[in-house]
Amino acid sequence: MMSTALSANEKNNQNESMSKILMYTTGYCPYCLAAKSLLVGKGVSFDEIRVDQEPALRQEMEQRSQRRTVPQIFIGETHVGGFDELSGLERSGELDSLLAES
Repeated sequence: MMSTALSANEKNNQNESMSKILMYTTGYCPYCLAAKSLLVGKGVSFDEIRVDQEPALRQEMEQRSQRRTVPQIFIGETHVGGFDELSGLERSGELDSLLAES
């Protein structure tokens, strides 16, 4: 397998074309850390809402996702779910296309 290194400009252009990602997290959740690590490893930026620091936003998260656990990850308007779903998309090769579509 051959890997291709991207220059800083190519990475910036790639990130600009990728969708906006929003992740609801807490500071003590290992699955949140794993999800952030996966996205950072892909060079993807995301917005993070720490529901342990902003408890009022936990209710927003629960309404949007219909779930109470963290992380809850949204790519564009698509609710991905938690880390298990995010890593499953990565393993199946579907994450990149979802990022590009949004």
